[in-house]
Amino acid sequence: MTRPLSTEEFDAFIDGLDYPLFVVTTTDGEKRGGCLVGFATQTSIDPPRLLICLSEANHTRRVAAGATVLAVHVMGSDDHAAAELFGGTTGDEVDKFARVRWHPGPDGVPLLDDLPRRMVGGILKPLPLGDHVGFLLEPIAEEVEEGETDILTLHDIDDVEPGHPA
Repeated sequence: MTRPLSTEEFDAFIDGLDYPLFVVTTTDGEKRGGCLVGFATQTSIDPPRLLICLSEANHTRRVAAGATVLAVHVMGSDDHAAAELFGGTTGDEVDKFARVRWHPGPDGVPLLDDLPRRMVGGILKPLPLGDHVGFLLEPIAEEVEEGETDILTLHDIDDVEPGHPA
C-alpha cells in the first residue's frame, strides 16, 4: 500500500487555494457557540445538503455536539471585524455574543444581525473527519438580503491569529 502524504506534502498541494469563510453559530439550549469556518461544502443538490466542519478543539464543536441546528452565515468582503471576533477568539474565554447584535432563530440558534445572508440547517449526522467533525446539515430556513456579492475568503484574513490551534 502506498503511504499517505504528510501534512507538509499535502500543504504543497493546497497552497494558494482560496476558500469562502462562514461564521457558524449554535446552541445546545444552555451554551452558545460561534466560530469562523473555512471547511464547508455543498454535498447534494436534491435533497439540498451542506457539510460544515468544526475543529475537534473548538468550543463551538463541543456545543454543537448537543445541538439540533447550526446557523451558517456568509461573510461579505467588509466583514473582517466579525472574522477577527469569531476566528481570533475562543468561546472558552470570551462571550462573543456579548460583542455582536443577534437574535434567536429556530431552536434558539443565534442569528447574527450584521451577517444577514444565512441558512439554518438541522444536524443530520456528525461525521469524524480527522481533526475536524463534519456536521451534515439539512437546510430548514434561509435569509438572503439583496446586495452584497463579494465574499470574505481565507486570503482576506491572513492577519487573524486563531483563537486556538485546530
